[in-house]
Amino acid sequence: MRIAYVSLHWPRTKNSGVGRKIIDQMAAWRQHGHTVQFFSHHNDVNDIEALVDGTNIIYQAPKGIVGRPILEINRCLAASRLVNALREYSPDLIYLRWSMYVFPSHRMFQIAPVVVEINTNDVTQHKMLGPVLSTYNRLTRGIYYSKASGLVFVSGELIKSNEFTSFSSPKKVIPNAINLSENLPLEAPKNERPRLGFIGTPDIPWQGVDKLVRLAELCPELDVDVIGFDSLEGWTKLPPNLYLHGYLSKKEAREILAGVDVGMGTLALHRKAMNEASALKIREYLAYGIPIILPYEETSLVGVNLDTILRIPNTEDNIETSWESIRDFAFSMRGKRVKPEQIAPFVGSEFIESERLNFFIKCIDGYNKSNEK
Repeated sequence: MRIAYVSLHWPRTKNSGVGRKIIDQMAAWRQHGHTVQFFSHHNDVNDIEALVDGTNIIYQAPKGIVGRPILEINRCLAASRLVNALREYSPDLIYLRWSMYVFPSHRMFQIAPVVVEINTNDVTQHKMLGPVLSTYNRLTRGIYYSKASGLVFVSGELIKSNEFTSFSSPKKVIPNAINLSENLPLEAPKNERPRLGFIGTPDIPWQGVDKLVRLAELCPELDVDVIGFDSLEGWTKLPPNLYLHGYLSKKEAREILAGVDVGMGTLALHRKAMNEASALKIREYLAYGIPIILPYEETSLVGVNLDTILRIPNTEDNIETSWESIRDFAFSMRGKRVKPEQIAPFVGSEFIESERLNFFIKCIDGYNKSNEK
């Protein structure tokens, strides 16, 4: 197959979780003998070398109220250039990471069958972004979903959601994965005081990083390493056992995680009315062999019970009700690591991407049959 991988609006850096996921997916597809090209539609960036390798369709993003209309015009013009680039590439299949619709990106559906990857409930998530974006999304979301030759959901909860049941495209749950050969296990540290690690992104309320402050307060005997944040809004003074490391490269993040005993998952999915996810941070922890704490249902690990996995409720008060369990788990995991063979079939890209490629073939067949009618 000749595959075009498309990302809209956001620059995808090699060091970001999403960027590394895209790199891993494309590498797995190439290992199966397929040709893959990445097409990225995004605003201008300072360091283009930091981006995932591929075709960059760049637009200028003026600031302020006056600049907003110009930004949207530039975004649309760039989307038109993207469609032209896809037409020139002439793929057998287009894999689109879902984002809000931008005119005239719908024209890519005339080029080849499009499979849309759905990572979130866009309706509930956009409610958190305000009435303007929420309304725009509700009015336009069906453009991609109704035209798609296939829909890939990263969780079982998403595929069952009422927001997607009306779309008749073939659907399949395929969780996120990680290239285990590129993310080798770490030796367990020899900590007297247990350390808990967390990877997050600022300004995303369902990450629940605010809850880590409370955890650090309740567990002074536990050290908490937070990657991705150099400050926390609303806190001028943090507990002395909570350490903010800011945005780090993959290598730098790995060095911090080498010193932790457990990794914490997303703490507040309930804030966007979700209870199941396929989080990239969990895959990174597991690839490194780090025991995990799951505050939600992890798609790849449903029914998997290991002594290196602690599950806590997906509720606003989950730290208040579970801090003792978290503390005890962190102490008990000192010197322990998850064995690669225990998690490889559930999170390894070499297993999961084969399933995705098989779905692509079915979607292409369905597209061709519909065009024969």
